[in-house]
Amino acid sequence: MNQIKEEQQYREQIAQGELTVGIFTTTWCPDCKRLDMFIDEIVAEHKDKQWFKIDRDEFPEISEEQNVMGIPSLLVFKNGEKLAHLHSANAKTADAVREFLKQV
Repeated sequence: MNQIKEEQQYREQIAQGELTVGIFTTTWCPDCKRLDMFIDEIVAEHKDKQWFKIDRDEFPEISEEQNVMGIPSLLVFKNGEKLAHLHSANAKTADAVREFLKQV
């Protein structure tokens, strides 16, 4: 999974013509640490998608642009357009994340 280090890298990632899942997170968030415990398994189940992580605190403008109010949040993009957004309150269990990904 790519860790976004520059805004241009983020822009290129979401512009792809295939489904791309971005995980908005931070280093200090307890729910993000919980997500880390099961997300690798989910990524392995969804090899048809591109994945990246972005630290909300490092890129506050992007987080604001995408209406990321809570973390962790999972956003799905294709061709630069946001198709779906799993808000933090609903991203706390593996089952919830799997159910979200079934719908995109």
